[in-house]
Amino acid sequence: MEIKILGPGCPKCKALYKAVTETVEEMGVSADVKKVEKLDEIIEAGVMLTPGLIINGKVKVTGKVPGKEDIKKYIQQEI
Repeated sequence: MEIKILGPGCPKCKALYKAVTETVEEMGVSADVKKVEKLDEIIEAGVMLTPGLIINGKVKVTGKVPGKEDIKKYIQQEI
């Protein structure tokens, strides 16, 4: 599973990265979690509001930090 956190490194982006890594660890899921901070890559992915969360190439969230329960739901949709 590939999970990308898109954002320039703002506090919300960091909070989303932390929440996703903690959730993946709690769930025991094997996932490659990457930060994408380059603006051209963020735009290319179709994310106009950061932070953005992409799981297996599908945009799940833009412009907010979802709660851990929502993150779990998004991960389960892709398992």
